[in-house]
Amino acid sequence: MELSRNNLSEAFPAGLFDTHTHYDDEKFDGVREELLRSLFERGLSGLIHASVDFASCRFGLELSGSYQRAYSAIGLHPENLYDAVPGWIERLRELYISAGDKKPVAIGEIGLDYHYPGYDRTAQLDAFCSQLELAGELGLPVIIHCRDAIGDCVDVLRGHLSPSGGVMHCYSGSKETARELLDMGLYISFTGTLTFKNSKKQQEVVKYLPPDRLLLETDCPYMAPEPLRGRICDSSMLIHTASAAAVIKELDPLELVLTARENTRRLFGV
Repeated sequence: MELSRNNLSEAFPAGLFDTHTHYDDEKFDGVREELLRSLFERGLSGLIHASVDFASCRFGLELSGSYQRAYSAIGLHPENLYDAVPGWIERLRELYISAGDKKPVAIGEIGLDYHYPGYDRTAQLDAFCSQLELAGELGLPVIIHCRDAIGDCVDVLRGHLSPSGGVMHCYSGSKETARELLDMGLYISFTGTLTFKNSKKQQEVVKYLPPDRLLLETDCPYMAPEPLRGRICDSSMLIHTASAAAVIKELDPLELVLTARENTRRLFGV
Protein backbone atom coordinates (compact mmCIF):
# COMPACT_ATOMS: atom_id res chain seq x y z
CA MET A 1 0.00 0.00 0.00
CA GLU A 2 1.29 3.45 -0.89
CA LEU A 3 -0.14 6.62 0.58
CA SER A 4 -1.50 9.07 -1.95
CA ARG A 5 -3.33 12.36 -2.03
CA ASN A 6 -6.51 10.35 -2.57
CA ASN A 7 -6.42 9.09 1.01
CA LEU A 8 -4.85 12.23 2.47
CA SER A 9 -7.62 12.89 4.98
CA GLU A 10 -7.27 9.33 6.25
CA ALA A 11 -3.50 9.56 6.60
CA PHE A 12 -3.32 12.91 8.41
CA PRO A 13 -5.07 11.76 11.62
CA ALA A 14 -2.62 8.86 11.84
CA GLY A 15 0.07 11.27 13.01
CA LEU A 16 1.69 12.92 10.00
CA PHE A 17 3.97 15.59 11.50
CA ASP A 18 6.10 18.03 9.48
CA THR A 19 9.22 18.63 11.56
CA HIS A 20 10.73 21.42 9.42
CA THR A 21 8.80 24.22 7.72
CA HIS A 22 9.28 27.83 6.62
CA TYR A 23 5.78 29.27 6.35
CA ASP A 24 7.16 32.78 6.69
CA ASP A 25 8.60 32.48 3.17
CA GLU A 26 7.23 35.05 0.72
CA LYS A 27 6.03 32.21 -1.53
CA PHE A 28 3.16 31.76 0.93
CA ASP A 29 2.14 35.44 0.88
CA GLY A 30 -1.57 35.75 0.18
CA VAL A 31 -2.39 32.11 0.95
CA ARG A 32 -0.63 31.51 4.26
CA GLU A 33 -3.54 31.69 6.70
CA GLU A 34 -5.94 29.76 4.47
CA LEU A 35 -3.34 27.07 3.82
CA LEU A 36 -2.40 26.61 7.48
CA ARG A 37 -6.03 26.51 8.56
CA SER A 38 -6.75 23.90 5.89
CA LEU A 39 -3.81 21.72 6.90
CA PHE A 40 -4.89 21.58 10.52
CA GLU A 41 -8.56 21.13 9.67
CA ARG A 42 -7.62 18.14 7.52
CA GLY A 43 -5.84 16.60 10.47
CA LEU A 44 -2.15 17.43 10.17
CA SER A 45 -0.74 16.21 13.47
CA GLY A 46 1.66 19.13 13.80
CA LEU A 47 4.47 21.19 12.34
CA ILE A 48 7.61 22.91 13.54
CA HIS A 49 8.72 26.28 12.16
CA ALA A 50 12.51 26.42 11.75
CA SER A 51 13.87 29.95 12.14
CA VAL A 52 16.68 31.48 10.11
CA ASP A 53 16.98 35.00 11.59
CA PHE A 54 15.30 37.13 14.27
CA ALA A 55 12.36 38.11 12.07
CA SER A 56 11.80 34.41 11.43
CA CYS A 57 12.04 33.69 15.16
CA ARG A 58 9.27 36.19 15.85
CA PHE A 59 7.11 34.68 13.11
CA GLY A 60 7.52 31.21 14.59
CA LEU A 61 6.56 32.36 18.07
CA GLU A 62 3.44 34.06 16.70
CA LEU A 63 2.58 30.99 14.66
CA SER A 64 2.86 28.65 17.62
CA GLY A 65 0.67 31.01 19.64
CA SER A 66 -2.00 30.99 16.93
CA TYR A 67 -2.28 27.24 16.27
CA GLN A 68 -2.35 24.55 18.93
CA ARG A 69 -0.44 22.07 16.77
CA ALA A 70 2.22 24.51 15.52
CA TYR A 71 5.57 24.74 17.30
CA SER A 72 8.63 26.90 16.82
CA ALA A 73 12.41 26.69 16.94
CA ILE A 74 14.62 29.75 17.35
CA GLY A 75 18.08 30.29 15.92
CA LEU A 76 20.25 31.83 13.22
CA HIS A 77 20.92 29.95 9.99
CA PRO A 78 24.60 29.95 8.94
CA GLU A 79 23.72 32.01 5.86
CA ASN A 80 21.89 34.60 7.96
CA LEU A 81 24.57 35.73 10.35
CA TYR A 82 23.88 39.39 9.56
CA ASP A 83 21.80 39.18 12.75
CA ALA A 84 24.78 37.95 14.80
CA VAL A 85 25.55 41.40 16.19
CA PRO A 86 26.83 41.91 19.76
CA GLY A 87 24.34 40.53 22.25
CA TRP A 88 22.58 38.23 19.78
CA ILE A 89 22.84 35.11 21.95
CA GLU A 90 21.27 37.04 24.82
CA ARG A 91 18.44 38.04 22.45
CA LEU A 92 17.82 34.39 21.60
CA ARG A 93 17.85 33.46 25.27
CA GLU A 94 15.36 36.24 26.05
CA LEU A 95 13.07 35.11 23.23
CA TYR A 96 12.91 31.71 24.88
CA ILE A 97 12.43 33.04 28.41
CA SER A 98 9.72 35.51 27.43
CA ALA A 99 7.79 33.12 25.18
CA GLY A 100 5.21 32.24 27.82
CA ASP A 101 3.48 28.89 28.07
CA LYS A 102 4.33 27.68 24.58
CA LYS A 103 8.08 28.04 24.46
CA PRO A 104 10.25 27.09 21.47
CA VAL A 105 10.89 23.36 21.29
CA ALA A 106 14.39 23.57 19.75
CA ILE A 107 17.28 25.78 18.73
CA GLY A 108 17.35 25.83 14.95
CA GLU A 109 17.99 25.81 12.27
CA ILE A 110 21.67 26.19 13.00
CA GLY A 111 24.83 24.74 11.54
CA LEU A 112 27.33 25.20 8.73
CA ASP A 113 26.98 25.98 5.02
CA TYR A 114 30.06 26.18 2.82
CA HIS A 115 28.17 25.85 -0.46
CA TYR A 116 28.48 29.37 -1.85
CA PRO A 117 31.77 31.24 -2.41
CA GLY A 118 32.64 33.90 0.12
CA TYR A 119 31.34 32.14 3.23
CA ASP A 120 32.95 33.06 6.55
CA ARG A 121 34.03 29.74 8.08
CA THR A 122 35.16 31.27 11.36
CA ALA A 123 31.93 33.21 11.88
CA GLN A 124 29.84 30.15 11.07
CA LEU A 125 31.80 27.94 13.45
CA ASP A 126 31.54 30.52 16.25
CA ALA A 127 27.79 30.94 15.76
CA PHE A 128 27.21 27.19 15.59
CA CYS A 129 29.16 26.54 18.80
CA SER A 130 27.43 29.41 20.62
CA GLN A 131 23.97 28.16 19.69
CA LEU A 132 24.82 24.57 20.62
CA GLU A 133 25.92 25.84 24.01
CA LEU A 134 22.69 27.82 24.39
CA ALA A 135 20.72 24.67 23.57
CA GLY A 136 22.60 22.84 26.28
CA GLU A 137 21.91 25.63 28.76
CA LEU A 138 18.18 25.63 27.98
CA GLY A 139 17.89 21.85 27.73
CA LEU A 140 16.68 21.99 24.12
CA PRO A 141 17.46 19.79 21.12
CA VAL A 142 18.94 21.34 18.00
CA ILE A 143 17.89 21.34 14.34
CA ILE A 144 21.09 21.12 12.31
CA HIS A 145 21.70 22.44 8.80
CA CYS A 146 24.85 21.12 7.12
CA ARG A 147 25.79 21.65 3.48
CA ASP A 148 29.24 20.92 2.07
CA ALA A 149 30.66 21.08 5.59
CA ILE A 150 30.18 17.63 7.10
CA GLY A 151 33.74 17.28 8.43
CA ASP A 152 33.60 20.49 10.47
CA CYS A 153 30.00 19.82 11.46
CA VAL A 154 30.75 16.39 12.93
CA ASP A 155 33.83 17.74 14.72
CA VAL A 156 31.81 20.55 16.34
CA LEU A 157 29.01 18.21 17.36
CA ARG A 158 31.48 15.84 19.03
CA GLY A 159 32.55 18.64 21.34
CA HIS A 160 29.38 20.69 21.83
CA LEU A 161 26.24 18.57 21.42
CA SER A 162 24.20 18.54 24.61
CA PRO A 163 22.38 15.51 26.07
CA SER A 164 19.14 16.88 24.59
CA GLY A 165 20.44 15.83 21.18
CA GLY A 166 18.92 16.96 17.92
CA VAL A 167 18.24 16.15 14.30
CA MET A 168 20.30 16.41 11.14
CA HIS A 169 17.76 18.00 8.85
CA CYS A 170 17.39 17.33 5.10
CA TYR A 171 19.99 14.60 5.21
CA SER A 172 21.88 13.84 2.00
CA GLY A 173 25.11 12.39 3.37
CA SER A 174 26.58 8.91 3.36
CA LYS A 175 25.62 5.86 5.39
CA GLU A 176 29.02 6.03 7.11
CA THR A 177 28.39 9.61 8.30
CA ALA A 178 24.87 8.64 9.33
CA ARG A 179 26.39 5.96 11.54
CA GLU A 180 28.53 8.60 13.27
CA LEU A 181 25.50 10.83 13.82
CA LEU A 182 23.48 7.95 15.23
CA ASP A 183 26.35 7.14 17.61
CA MET A 184 26.02 10.71 18.94
CA GLY A 185 22.34 10.09 19.59
CA LEU A 186 21.07 12.26 16.73
CA TYR A 187 17.95 11.71 14.65
CA ILE A 188 18.03 12.02 10.86
CA SER A 189 15.31 13.70 8.80
CA PHE A 190 14.37 13.45 5.13
CA THR A 191 12.57 15.76 2.71
CA GLY A 192 10.86 15.25 -0.63
CA THR A 193 14.26 14.70 -2.26
CA LEU A 194 13.97 11.12 -1.01
CA THR A 195 11.44 10.56 -3.82
CA PHE A 196 13.79 11.75 -6.57
CA LYS A 197 15.22 9.19 -8.98
CA ASN A 198 18.80 10.25 -8.20
CA SER A 199 18.42 9.86 -4.42
CA LYS A 200 20.08 6.44 -4.20
CA LYS A 201 22.38 7.53 -1.37
CA GLN A 202 19.46 8.81 0.72
CA GLN A 203 17.50 5.65 0.04
CA GLU A 204 20.44 3.58 1.25
CA VAL A 205 20.56 5.61 4.48
CA VAL A 206 16.81 5.25 5.05
CA LYS A 207 17.10 1.49 4.61
CA TYR A 208 19.98 1.38 7.11
CA LEU A 209 18.42 3.78 9.65
CA PRO A 210 16.72 2.32 12.73
CA PRO A 211 13.02 3.24 12.55
CA ASP A 212 13.21 4.99 15.92
CA ARG A 213 15.70 7.57 14.58
CA LEU A 214 13.82 8.69 11.47
CA LEU A 215 11.95 11.99 11.12
CA LEU A 216 9.91 13.40 8.24
CA GLU A 217 9.94 16.97 6.94
CA THR A 218 9.13 19.07 3.91
CA ASP A 219 11.49 22.05 4.39
CA CYS A 220 8.62 23.82 2.63
CA PRO A 221 8.34 25.79 0.41
CA TYR A 222 11.40 23.96 -0.94
CA MET A 223 11.97 20.46 -2.31
CA ALA A 224 8.50 19.36 -3.33
CA PRO A 225 8.50 15.58 -3.83
CA GLU A 226 7.69 13.56 -6.90
CA PRO A 227 5.18 13.68 -8.52
CA LEU A 228 4.84 17.34 -7.51
CA ARG A 229 8.45 18.37 -8.10
CA GLY A 230 8.80 22.00 -9.14
CA ARG A 231 5.73 23.20 -7.25
CA ILE A 232 5.68 25.28 -4.08
CA CYS A 233 5.90 22.66 -1.36
CA ASP A 234 3.58 22.55 1.66
CA SER A 235 3.00 20.08 4.48
CA SER A 236 0.33 18.13 2.61
CA MET A 237 3.09 16.86 0.31
CA LEU A 238 4.84 15.10 3.19
CA ILE A 239 2.63 12.13 2.39
CA HIS A 240 4.84 11.30 -0.61
CA THR A 241 8.05 11.29 1.44
CA ALA A 242 6.38 9.06 4.03
CA SER A 243 5.24 6.69 1.31
CA ALA A 244 8.72 6.50 -0.22
CA ALA A 245 10.34 5.82 3.17
CA ALA A 246 7.78 3.11 3.93
CA VAL A 247 8.50 1.33 0.65
CA ILE A 248 12.26 1.46 1.28
CA LYS A 249 11.90 0.09 4.81
CA GLU A 250 9.22 -2.42 3.81
CA LEU A 251 6.81 -1.09 6.40
CA ASP A 252 3.14 -0.30 6.28
CA PRO A 253 3.11 3.45 5.51
CA LEU A 254 0.78 4.29 8.37
CA GLU A 255 3.08 2.37 10.73
CA LEU A 256 6.01 4.45 9.49
CA VAL A 257 4.05 7.69 9.95
CA LEU A 258 3.17 6.73 13.51
CA THR A 259 6.77 5.76 14.27
CA ALA A 260 8.06 9.08 12.92
CA ARG A 261 5.43 10.91 14.98
CA GLU A 262 6.55 9.11 18.14
CA ASN A 263 10.18 9.97 17.33
CA THR A 264 9.14 13.62 16.95
CA ARG A 265 7.36 13.55 20.30
CA ARG A 266 10.37 11.98 21.98
CA LEU A 267 12.90 14.45 20.58
CA PHE A 268 10.95 17.72 20.78
CA GLY A 269 8.53 16.96 23.62
CA VAL A 270 5.48 17.88 21.52
